[in-house]
Amino acid sequence: MADQDDEIALPDLANAAPLGAETDFNEGEDPEKVRTAQELEAVFEVPVNVSAVLGKTHMEVSNLLKLGRGTIVELDRKVGEAIDIYVNDRLVARGEVVVVDDRLGVTMTEIVKGNVG
Repeated sequence: MADQDDEIALPDLANAAPLGAETDFNEGEDPEKVRTAQELEAVFEVPVNVSAVLGKTHMEVSNLLKLGRGTIVELDRKVGEAIDIYVNDRLVARGEVVVVDDRLGVTMTEIVKGNVG
């Protein structure tokens, strides 16, 4: 887990080099596929839903209505197990819960490739 005094540096995408610029093209590949961060600027303001799922459980509505302050709900995850990170209801990564300035946050530890979950 990250120390809460750690600062996370994010790259300045507006001044970034073209994506894939360090990659040489193989013969037959389309060099038009290379895009700069400025060309992607149109999607920077598109809102997305990001969810960090600590765990899940199933219960009947009658039991749900009985829940009160201080009730403990057992989840399907163990302490220290990676949490799932979803973007627009699609699993994209796994990570850990961290504390940043007295707030909870999530750090990604693994990017999920393909349509998993």
